[in-house]
Amino acid sequence: LKLPADLAPVKVAVFPLLKNKPELTKKAREVYETLKKEIGAVMWDDNGNIGKRYRRQDEIGTPYCVTIDFDTLSDDTVTLRDRDTTQQERVKISELPTRIQS
Repeated sequence: LKLPADLAPVKVAVFPLLKNKPELTKKAREVYETLKKEIGAVMWDDNGNIGKRYRRQDEIGTPYCVTIDFDTLSDDTVTLRDRDTTQQERVKISELPTRIQS
C-alpha cells in the first residue's frame, strides 16, 4: 500500500534484526522509545524473519522501517529502509527523527 507518508497511520516500524539477541532487542527498544516520543506513530515488530517484517509493513503502508543490527551496537547507526524505493541506508540514530519527518 503506497499511502503518502503524511497520511500513513504508522510512520515508522522498528525491529531488532534478531529477537533472540537481548543486546539487539534492548537497543531496538531504546530507538523505539525515542522515536515514539519524537514522532508518535511508531510500531514495534519482531515476529518472523526480516523479509517478512518488511513485507508486512509494506502491506500496511508504513513508509519507513528501522532495523537494529550488530553494527548498531558499535557505531550507533541503523538501517533505514524506504517503502517506496526499497532502498536501505545507514543512518545515525540521532538523525532518525529528522530523516523520517522530512
